[in-house]
Amino acid sequence: MTQPDLEPFAPPGAPWVRVSPRLATLRRLLLLVFGLVIAVAALVVGVFVWWAGLTVFLVGLVAVGWMWVIVGRAVRSWGYAERADDLLITRGILYRQLVVVPYGRMQFVDVTAGPLDRRFGLATVQLHTAAAATDAQIPGLVPAEAARLRDRLAARGEASSAGL
Repeated sequence: MTQPDLEPFAPPGAPWVRVSPRLATLRRLLLLVFGLVIAVAALVVGVFVWWAGLTVFLVGLVAVGWMWVIVGRAVRSWGYAERADDLLITRGILYRQLVVVPYGRMQFVDVTAGPLDRRFGLATVQLHTAAAATDAQIPGLVPAEAARLRDRLAARGEASSAGL
């Protein structure tokens, strides 16, 4: 196979813009909270059967360690690229996904940020298109970039739909 056959996810003529690494920090913090729950469960089980509690603790520790690595790789896989007529969004480690959203198909653009997102200085841009099944969102953007992208996409969407 040649290199172009291996890289169907490369955006022609536009570089990928990656999301903020603070998204990995936020998700890893939530993972540690989950790990704490597992540790408490192991302690409760360990009071009755020490070897079962130790087993739950060790399995939980391995799972949290594995997910720690996966979270970092998953966050690094998110990216978007703006082209003249459409927006490309990519994500995924094992199963990679590329979503192409034509500007003329966008109906509206949402920017959301929950309490933890705001605490970590993050926002999510959600694109709504005429197709109900489109999952076009970009999490982990700093608020200034999310606002810039929202305004730019709205302007491009209006310009693309004006000719219809």
